[in-house]
Amino acid sequence: MIPLDGTWFANPAIQNAMLPAIGETLLMVGISSLATLLIGLPLGVLLYVTRPGAMSANRPVNFVLSAIIVNITRSFPYAILMVALMPFTAWLVGTKIGPVAASLSLAIAAIPFFARLVETALREVHSGKLDAAQAMGSTKWQSITKVLLPEAMPSLVASFTTTVVTIVGYSAMAGLVGGGGLGRLAYNYGFQRYQIDVMIMTVVLLIVLVQIIQWTGDAISKAIDHR
Repeated sequence: MIPLDGTWFANPAIQNAMLPAIGETLLMVGISSLATLLIGLPLGVLLYVTRPGAMSANRPVNFVLSAIIVNITRSFPYAILMVALMPFTAWLVGTKIGPVAASLSLAIAAIPFFARLVETALREVHSGKLDAAQAMGSTKWQSITKVLLPEAMPSLVASFTTTVVTIVGYSAMAGLVGGGGLGRLAYNYGFQRYQIDVMIMTVVLLIVLVQIIQWTGDAISKAIDHR
């Protein structure tokens, strides 16, 4: 039952387990978000520059990246992907459980998602700006780093914000199979032990976390948008 006498914070689960669960969630989200940015951004750029009609059009490479790597990985529901990766996770990090282990599956799920958003953001850049840069003698690398990415930066920040919010949702799911964090806390106490106050607290914390991420991303995107 939901306590109505103001004793929510007297619950041992909230007193002793809430802060560690928040830390585990932030660790999972932080590691997987960083990996997603470092791998997903270059992958998205490759998707854009190798597509038909682009500056480095290469149909075979684009097919492998787009149809095989990105689309197939995105087709897996996260719960199935997480379980399927457990043997690989155990081999790579030495364990199947914990926030570090869960970060691997979170990153693998988020990287193709972010890469596709990056490709979409780059498509929004007017082709005339790239043509002008190349007409002035810019190399392909310079066109990408000096024109393409800066022009798409507000959209890229918005795309990364959306991805991090998605990772937060995935992290709660990861907690159900040993990933830890707020998801595990909600399942172990809120669901299995019927402590509705714990369930409500975890939901509220996840909502607050998502709101902070979204507000921060929107503020950064607006600040760098000079169009």
